Amino acid sequence: MLFVNLPVSDLARSTAFYEALGLSKNPQFSDETASCMVLSDTIFVMLLTHAKWRTFTSRPIAPATTSEVMLALSCESRAAVDAMVDAAATFGGTADVNPAQDLGFMFNRHLADPDGHVWEAMWMDMSGGGASA
Repeated sequence: MLFVNLPVSDLARSTAFYEALGLSKNPQFSDETASCMVLSDTIFVMLLTHAKWRTFTSRPIAPATTSEVMLALSCESRAAVDAMVDAAATFGGTADVNPAQDLGFMFNRHLADPDGHVWEAMWMDMSGGGASA
């Protein structure tokens, strides 16, 4: 299992943002300091208030204008990539924080959530065509 822990400045806003991207909230592991957002049976995004975050580390929270990590999410199609990035822009995030990349067999676009955490929505042709497709 993978738990991606993210500090957020407004828990309700961030929870609504990730719900708009298609994640669901698991109330069993959520409270006024954290929202457990379910991406799959084995991947969870833990949205943590700054106060909750500070119980795990004394390291400073990166400003929204920096990149500490880029997390890639596989999508079912090019259209699904576009839909995810468009939803991000509609619900308080930022679309295309990096240039889109289209290599034919692989297509990706990047979005930032309201706190500046960068996600890469990507589709790849898994038929074995590779770069020569």
